[in-house]
Amino acid sequence: MTTANNIKGQTEEKITALYCRLSVDDEKKDAESNSITNQKQILLDYCQKQGFTNTMFFVDDGISGTSFERGGFQQMQKMVEEGKICRVIVKDLSRFGREMVEAGRLTQIVYPSLGVTFISLHENVNSTTGEGMEMLPFYNIFNEWYAAQTSKKIRAVWQSKAENGKRVSPTVPFGYVKDLNDKEKWLIDEPAAEVVRKIYALCLAGRGPLQIAKQLEKENILVPSAYYESVGRTHAQKVPSDYCKWDQKTVVGILENRQYTGCAVNFKSTTVSYKVHKKIHNAKEDYQIIPNMQEPIISEEQWLRVQELRKHRRRPTATGRTSLFSGLVYCADCGAKMHFAAAKSLTRNQEHFRCSNYKSGRGECTVHYIRDVVLEKIVFEAISSLADFVKCHESVFLYMLAKKTNAMRQKEHKRLELAVEQGTKRIAEIDRLIEKVFEQNASGILSDERFSKMLQSYEKEQKALTQEVADSRQTLEEAKQKATDLRLLLRTLREMTEINELTPTLVNSLIERIEVHNNDKSSGHCYVKLDIYFTAVGMIDIPTEQKILAMMEEIQTNPQDFRFVA
Repeated sequence: MTTANNIKGQTEEKITALYCRLSVDDEKKDAESNSITNQKQILLDYCQKQGFTNTMFFVDDGISGTSFERGGFQQMQKMVEEGKICRVIVKDLSRFGREMVEAGRLTQIVYPSLGVTFISLHENVNSTTGEGMEMLPFYNIFNEWYAAQTSKKIRAVWQSKAENGKRVSPTVPFGYVKDLNDKEKWLIDEPAAEVVRKIYALCLAGRGPLQIAKQLEKENILVPSAYYESVGRTHAQKVPSDYCKWDQKTVVGILENRQYTGCAVNFKSTTVSYKVHKKIHNAKEDYQIIPNMQEPIISEEQWLRVQELRKHRRRPTATGRTSLFSGLVYCADCGAKMHFAAAKSLTRNQEHFRCSNYKSGRGECTVHYIRDVVLEKIVFEAISSLADFVKCHESVFLYMLAKKTNAMRQKEHKRLELAVEQGTKRIAEIDRLIEKVFEQNASGILSDERFSKMLQSYEKEQKALTQEVADSRQTLEEAKQKATDLRLLLRTLREMTEINELTPTLVNSLIERIEVHNNDKSSGHCYVKLDIYFTAVGMIDIPTEQKILAMMEEIQTNPQDFRFVA
């Protein structure tokens, strides 16, 4: 917050600027003495004693002193450069700023050259009389050192909180509100949470962020900042002139916020340094995820499915029409995505998919053509058949998955975990070895030639191991996601009643990939084969009644094999 106001009794031509600042980083023990009110009173008392009457306050409340990009300070500085101010007075140098280079430049070069007196009461500094000026550089160095130490303390507190399983960021996302009795606890803010659920539902229904933003605007739903204003909640966001004008970036932020699943996400970003406050976003693998921190608004399954869908974002054709299956259809031979063709000259029955590598016979692949209505009919029948099978024989369905994947998954999971553990240990060991050869080379024990060869060997091994560990971790994460996707698939199939038509939500929840084989015209008729990969389980062949009965007997005989290991 910045303010500037004149004090009664203006008799001088030029203004005496009284600058006050309070930082959020100021320690609690100093909060009372450094309060804006206290600073104002001290500066007023001094001016009255000195007979300075034409005074004006410039205030920055809750702003760090490591940067001079502050509203109140910049306003004062502009008036200094315009020749409207004859002196600048602060309670102490730390209120003026904690960046020694700029503080020194202003107080020792800029102000004297403009004929402006600089006074700091606590350090007894006066640039006109020269009093305390010889110590000014040392005061500035100490103030910057103090800022650096404060920054270290804050980071240490964050690290300690994170290590103890607590959330670091105080920012509460839209849809939650802090518990009045416990600020560490978040409660669901139901009106806002309902908007969040709507955004996720629209995404699962095939809408992109821009389309979702337009839909929310159409329904006159308040943007987060306007909603906070309407309920009297303090916030730092700018309220747009149109309270219902949603920005697609806001929608994206909500869709990507994992905290809606009930977890806390620490260390999403950091700053360059205590002096450069530019935010740097950390890699996702460096995030700390703490589960079960608050009641979820969105299920883990929904969130992961939305992230997967956003990797394959669908774009409308020139006609504005899209297919239920856009982004999901691939060529079975070359692996390329199939292009959805929908032109004004084409009827609904003529809209189709074809291999994007075909290019009318001039490309690298054959046509692989299928009409959208035919594709919809085939997928509809496949989903209906799978839903009926799971409803009637869920135990058999799980048993099929167990027989197919359990042994492989268990073995592969252990191998990957061991690879990550051993690789991480070896990487740390190589760090120690590199440090050792540096010491041996510096002391003359190891020749430069031998040192160079050993260093290259260690660095090569470490680079390869780092990549292997990263790949193994990625595979393990994908395995966890498949387990979550399986739960989503089962829940969707269980909840399905009679299916009358396919919806984007249904398709996006159940279908992972569709592969189209080349058309077969050998019989005189055109036939096309599809491979439909369901979420988490891949291709499923519905067994005959005879096979179902046989597997039910196997389940009774070998119940240990019945358990599906995700």
